[in-house]
Amino acid sequence: MSEITNIPQMNEMLAPQPDILMECFAAVPRGAEEIAAAELESLGVQSVHVGRGGVAFVAGRAGLYRANLWLRTASRVLVQLTVFPCATPAELYAGVHAIDWVKYVTPDMTLAVDCSLRDSTLTHSGFVALKTKDAIVDRIREACGNRPNVDTAAPDVRVNVHLRKNVCTVSLDSSGDPLDRRGYRLERNEAPLRETLAAAVVALTGWDGATPLADPMCGSGTVPIEAALVAGRVAPGLQRSFGFQRWLDYDDRLWQQLLAEAGGRIQKLPTGLITGYDFDSRALKLASRNAAKAGFEGQIHFFHAALETFQPEGEAGVVIINPPYGKRLGEEEDLKELYCQIGDIMKKRCRGWTGYVLTGNLELAKYIGLKASRRFVLFNGAIECRLLKYELY
Repeated sequence: MSEITNIPQMNEMLAPQPDILMECFAAVPRGAEEIAAAELESLGVQSVHVGRGGVAFVAGRAGLYRANLWLRTASRVLVQLTVFPCATPAELYAGVHAIDWVKYVTPDMTLAVDCSLRDSTLTHSGFVALKTKDAIVDRIREACGNRPNVDTAAPDVRVNVHLRKNVCTVSLDSSGDPLDRRGYRLERNEAPLRETLAAAVVALTGWDGATPLADPMCGSGTVPIEAALVAGRVAPGLQRSFGFQRWLDYDDRLWQQLLAEAGGRIQKLPTGLITGYDFDSRALKLASRNAAKAGFEGQIHFFHAALETFQPEGEAGVVIINPPYGKRLGEEEDLKELYCQIGDIMKKRCRGWTGYVLTGNLELAKYIGLKASRRFVLFNGAIECRLLKYELY
C-alpha cells in the first residue's frame, strides 16, 4: 500500500458517534483491493482485512456512512447479519428465517434480494434469492401479521446473499445503487470504463494533483473527472443517495454533518492541471457536460485532437491512456497501428512524463514497443487487464 499516495486523510473529520460496531465488506473490482484497503484505513475504520474481490472492515454508523461517501474504488458496502453452513434449501430457509428481520424491515417497506453463488451444492441463484425472500417475509408476517412487498428496481432494503463452498453470508446492502454511479455521467452507455476502475487507475499511478495529468483518448471524460475528484478533494458520493438512508436506524443529523464536512473540503483545480483530448466531437461534448455535472465546469480542459497530434503541456506529469482492446473478431489487426502510435507518441512527445496504458490485450500491448517498468493487474468486468507503467526519460 505504500505506493498509493493520493488517498485523502480523514483524521481531522468528525469522529464516529458511539454506536454498535458492524462487520462490513466493501466489494471491489479485482486488482483494486489494496487501494480500497488504503482508502478505508484513511477513513479511520477498524480491522481492515484484504480479501479476494473486496475488503472486510469494522465500523460504526459514522464509519459506514463515510465509507459510502468517500470510497472511490469500491462497488458497494455490505453489512453482515449472519454466516451459517448451507448445503440444502432447508438449511438456507432456516438460517435466513433465524434473523430478527423486524429490526430491519417493516411490512410497509419494500425489499429485494441479490444473490451470488460459487462452489456450492445450491447452484441456481434465482432459487436461492426466492427462498431467501420467502424466509424473510414469513418471519415478518409471523411477527407483524403482514408482509413487505418486493421491489427489485428501488427497494427500501436490499438484501445480499453470498453462498460459497456451502457457507452462506447474509448482508444488508448499505449502498443501494452501485457506488460507481456517482451521479455525474449523463449517458452511462457511452463509457465502458467504470468510474471505480478509472479511480483505481489514477490511484495506482500515485498521482495526487501535484503535477499535470493528461488523457489523450479521454472519450466521455471518466479518467479526467475521477482525477479531478481526487485533486479537488471531492467525495465521489456527494451527489447521490444511498441505501442506508431508507433504513430504520438512519441518522439524518449525522449524515448532514458528514455532507457538510465533505463540502467544506472541496478545492478548486489549478488551471491546466487536468486535460483530456479526443478526436470524437460528440464524446468531447459529453465529457464537458459530465465534468460540469461533477462540479468542474471550466476546470478540466478538453481539446478536440487526433492522437497523432497529442502534445502534453509542461515538462513532467502523468499520461493515462485507455485504448480499445480489440475483443471483436477482426479488430485486433486494425488496432496494431494504434498501439504502435501510442508508443511513438509517448517516446517522442512525453519525455519527462510517466505514461500509463490500461489494456485488456497483452498481444496488442507488445506493439507499444516500450518496456514497462511496472505491471498492475486489474479487471474491467470479466476482462483481465494490465495497467502498464512507462518511464519516459
